[in-house]
Formats: sequence, structure tokens, C-alpha cells
Amino acid sequence: MTTVLIVDDQPLQRYGFHLLLDSVAETDVVGEAAHGAEAVRKTAELRPDVVLMDVRMPGMDGIEATRRIVASGGRSRVLVLTTFDLDEYVHAALRAGASGFLLKDARPDELLAAIRAVASGDAVIAPALTRRLLDEYTRYVPAHRADRAGDSALGSLTEREREILVAVGKGWTNGEIATRFVLSESTVKTHVGRVLAKIGARDRVQAVIFAYDHGLARPHAN
Repeated sequence: MTTVLIVDDQPLQRYGFHLLLDSVAETDVVGEAAHGAEAVRKTAELRPDVVLMDVRMPGMDGIEATRRIVASGGRSRVLVLTTFDLDEYVHAALRAGASGFLLKDARPDELLAAIRAVASGDAVIAPALTRRLLDEYTRYVPAHRADRAGDSALGSLTEREREILVAVGKGWTNGEIATRFVLSESTVKTHVGRVLAKIGARDRVQAVIFAYDHGLARPHAN
């Protein structure tokens, strides 16, 4: 059973998500919040597995709420929902520690699959969508200078691990990486895990951001 907190300033939107999640046995909606401050408070109280987070809300928005939830060090993971024209907000939300994002026009089965993935510790962005959105929001967000800690982490990677990080930054799946480097998918998964640990990334999404920050991935890179 995956527990979920729904955060959206639109009552009808919350109602729709609630109906969907109540329709399957594997999810349990433990609460709702109409703005970021309420989301932070209820996350601390309810400790849901997944926080389904809207981005644009009055008062504290979803980005700041995500940052505070992640900074608290709790177990809850944030899945951001957005419309395609808000990519700059998505980028900021990922930097704040969100575990992934979906577009609000995603199909019900896609949303349920995303919730399961986030709850299990995986990222939820399909590689093609990763490339598409990263390409879009890098137009809005200026390049960030890599900090010394990040440079040190990058330097700790082996040559193979660096190659794996570059591939992750390009949005490749484990299967694509395995084919490219003639490795088994289990070996790739092990390498990815080591890379995430060394660079201090919570999940694959954060690894993509790290790769962009350090110049290892660029829009249209294949």
C-alpha cells in the first residue's frame, strides 16, 4: 500500500486525483493540501510515501514546499505535476529535490505507474520526455556553476562510472546503456547505484541535473 498526499489549489483537481487513487487497492490517500505551507505541515504529520505536488499555488508554491519537504530529511518523496508551459518551474522543483514529474494531461495509468516508481525510489520521467523537457527549460534557466563539492564528487568517479553518468544525463535507459557498452542490465544498475551514491543524488532525475550542471549533457545530446 502506497500512501499519498495530494497537493493542489484547485478543489476539483484534488477531487479527481482522489477518485482515481481510491479506485485502486494499492494506493491510499492520507490527506489533501491546498497550498505549499499546508503541504509541508501535513507531510510532517502524515509521513506519506508520495506527495503529489502542484507547482503553481497561492502563497508558498510547490517549489518551495518541495524544498522544505526534502530538506526535512523525511521519507516522503515528491512527484511534481505540471503543464508543459511551466518547464522553468519544473527545473527549479527538480533542483529542490523532487523525485520526478509528470504532465497534468498524463493518462491515469501513467500517473499510477509514476506513483509506484517514486515510492520505490525510482525516477518517473521517460527518457524521451527527459530530453524534451530538459531541452525546453534550459532555454529559461541560466547555467549553474558547479560547486567544489560537485567537482570533487565528479573526480571520484571511475572512467566507466563517468561514462554511465553521461549516458544517464542524456536520458538513456539501463537497457540502452547496456547495449551501448556491452554490459548486462544488472551491471548497469549496479554502476548507476554507485554513481548516485558518489555524486549524492537521490535518484536518476537528480543525476541528470548534476550532469547538466557539470557540462556532461547538453540539449539535443544523443
